[in-house]
Amino acid sequence: MSGRFQAVALLAVAPGGLWAQLAMQSGAARIHGTDLAVLEAGEQRKDLPCGVTPDKAFLGFDMRFHAGFDVAVPLRELSGNENLLTILFRVTPDDNKDAVRYFTQKIRVPSIEEEAKGDAYFEGGFDMGEGKYHVDWLMRDRAERVCAHSWEVDASLPGKDRQISVVVPPNSVEQMHPDQFQPESPVQRETADPLHVKIVMNFAPQKATASTLRATDLAALVSILRTLSRDPRIGRFSLVAFNMQDQKVFHRQDAVERIDFPMLGKSLNNINIGTVDLKQLVVKHSATQFLTKLMGDECMGKDKTDAVIFAGPKAMLDQNVPDEELKKIELGYPLFYMNYILNPHATPWRDAIGNAVKSLKGVEYTITRPRDLWFSVNEMVGRIVKFRNGKHVASVSTK
Repeated sequence: MSGRFQAVALLAVAPGGLWAQLAMQSGAARIHGTDLAVLEAGEQRKDLPCGVTPDKAFLGFDMRFHAGFDVAVPLRELSGNENLLTILFRVTPDDNKDAVRYFTQKIRVPSIEEEAKGDAYFEGGFDMGEGKYHVDWLMRDRAERVCAHSWEVDASLPGKDRQISVVVPPNSVEQMHPDQFQPESPVQRETADPLHVKIVMNFAPQKATASTLRATDLAALVSILRTLSRDPRIGRFSLVAFNMQDQKVFHRQDAVERIDFPMLGKSLNNINIGTVDLKQLVVKHSATQFLTKLMGDECMGKDKTDAVIFAGPKAMLDQNVPDEELKKIELGYPLFYMNYILNPHATPWRDAIGNAVKSLKGVEYTITRPRDLWFSVNEMVGRIVKFRNGKHVASVSTK
């Protein structure tokens, strides 16, 4: 048996099958007296030997603070027939102790040989708003042996990022959401005539040679969509989801008031990253041909939009979109490119989409950190509003 198995993924992008952690709705009322006594004592215990390593809080692309812990247990301590580990922990905001939250997760351990070497590893976590928190944590096995630990967590934005709106309210704790394709909550729009934007997103890996879309990259791409969908100045969305490697548009939504995230998630299951149709292999520069047609179709479409936003990782093709094809595109609105890349220094040159957007006098943003996403969306939507207001003034003055 492997010395490492996972109980619950730390990131909100974990598949539902790995998500064993639950928030306890009725709190302390459902906790056994002995467990509650251990939590109240706040003392370290190692009746069940284990090592607990708390993680620092960090802001994710989903604009939620995440914090967690890693647990290591010697396999010899779990040897024998199947075991059951129960983890229980509570998170208490320093400035709002009435908002304490309790979480539990159960981990079924398979049979392990007596002489097994190495450690078993588990991890868990929670989301929170800005503030300072105290965590009391315990784990027990079927023999009622207990490992207990306590620590502090501080979630805060640096001064230069104070404008960022964190999704979770300050001094409050929430369960991590494993389903990143859950429906988005309704947003109160600012005006009776909100913006209509078209988002053309490339759901592809950071590395063109990768055969899968990493969970962290998928979470970031979905977070770009959610951040745009939450802007109160935007009220209608057209979404075109494609995969450059597969050279196909696999999902589309036209002029909707809310992006259908559950349907997008189902559509993503149908794409085949890392596979290329035999017909594409025999066509020279097939990827460039696909991008050329995509830009022509979506930028010259008949639907009335206030802006077109391309988004996704770099698309490094062997040939850029030909200038003569770009000259056929007549834009009556701003064009943007949100280039998601975690290590911009590794590939500092523009990709095929970036070059096309530049030729069309569009604006490119590099999305490397959550703050890049927040500030680029705010600046970009401000540009769209200014452009539309300018068009309105110009049309009125010519009447």
